[in-house]
Amino acid sequence: MSAIPPGVDTDSQPPMEVPLRHFLVGLGFLLGGVFVAVADAAGTVAGLGGLASLHLLLAGWVCLTILGAMTQFVPVWSGVQIHSLRLANVQLWCVAVGVAGLAAGFFTGRVALLPAFGALALVGFWVFAYNVGRTLSTARPLDVTERHFGLALVFFAFVTVLGVTLAVDFTHPLLSTVGLVHGDVAAAHATLAVFGAVLTTVLGALYQLATMFTQTELDELDRSIQRFETAAYPLGVAVLAFGRLVAADSVARFGGVLVVASLLGFGVVLGRRLLATNLAWSAMLRRYAVVAASTVLWAVAAAPSWLSSPLAADARFGAPGTMSLLVVGVVGFVVLGTLYHVVPFIVWEHSYGDRIGYEPVPTIDDLYDHRVAAADFVATVTGGGLLLAADRFGLPGVVRLVGGAAVTVGVVLFAANLLSVVREHSPRGVVGTILPLPDGLDDGPTGTGDDSPPSK
Repeated sequence: MSAIPPGVDTDSQPPMEVPLRHFLVGLGFLLGGVFVAVADAAGTVAGLGGLASLHLLLAGWVCLTILGAMTQFVPVWSGVQIHSLRLANVQLWCVAVGVAGLAAGFFTGRVALLPAFGALALVGFWVFAYNVGRTLSTARPLDVTERHFGLALVFFAFVTVLGVTLAVDFTHPLLSTVGLVHGDVAAAHATLAVFGAVLTTVLGALYQLATMFTQTELDELDRSIQRFETAAYPLGVAVLAFGRLVAADSVARFGGVLVVASLLGFGVVLGRRLLATNLAWSAMLRRYAVVAASTVLWAVAAAPSWLSSPLAADARFGAPGTMSLLVVGVVGFVVLGTLYHVVPFIVWEHSYGDRIGYEPVPTIDDLYDHRVAAADFVATVTGGGLLLAADRFGLPGVVRLVGGAAVTVGVVLFAANLLSVVREHSPRGVVGTILPLPDGLDDGPTGTGDDSPPSK
């Protein structure tokens, strides 16, 4: 890809450092989460290592990537200016410090740390929801991507409230006073986080990205599935979460059916777009192929499990033993694939976009090392497959350790490849991008949110 993709309005985007700062800080959480997960699998973590790694990976890496991506691409896709760049920087550091503190509390077993750091993370996520929500409110009419993003903001608001409530309940039991059980609230929290905030964002983004980067259009079958998913999926997530919150088996089952059917349909749509493309397969499209296959496999496995036992603790993220299929195969590969284009795209547009026609410039895909991308792809697919096999079929623990090690190698290669893009092609480098500029220098004319945005 040598030029900006069609349909992208880069005139409305914020300065390069804003989304890149989110992505680079997020990479730190990715590395930390993977290493903690491997240590926990090896039995060397004394505290709540599983919760620590899960929060580092999902609330840290995935959610910070979502925060940066929405801050960047809502203005680009919608043709409006971001409400406030200052708030975009506030959201990053509140979430980053809050999630790091939560992970430290879980890792060390010091649960007294959880309420304060949970509250800080809540502030960051609510600032994000307000900032992007104000931005979306100026875009009319809302398309399918923007509607998904708006719903995701609602899920972010609710999931953080439940998260802080759970954090407080660790040290000052309060849920029992209102007739709720900590485990049930945790199940609702996890449901809203993964299926609500994260996957709703993923679905909305991929409706744009899958067509944009395959240069195909949805056909009538795809659009029928899309219409069903758009109505059924958010309802299903809300009903499933509520059913788990109040331990209502039939309610959770109904919501689970809607979620499974919606994700199965979406996996079919994504797979059909990939099969229809005539373009050469990039690092992004290869990883999206893993996402399509993983989504369909996850849905097929989850359907009987959620029909029989939607409240079971081992079925919280689908069929027992398939959590890695969802977290690595679906969520992880969506983020990996998207970042393999988004980071080089942002750097390329700011460093080389104005040089076209005046001098030779590299393409977007020239900015990263394709050999390293191929190696990290093989490592993560192999490692994810081993983790799935170990969990699903009860294989010896050494298989899970080897799988975790392979994923770790893939993650390190992936992070090094993207960091090299910023280091070699960004005018500010890695450190200069992560560290905020003095007050006001990151803000363009929209930094205070007072300017009237252009019409969509």
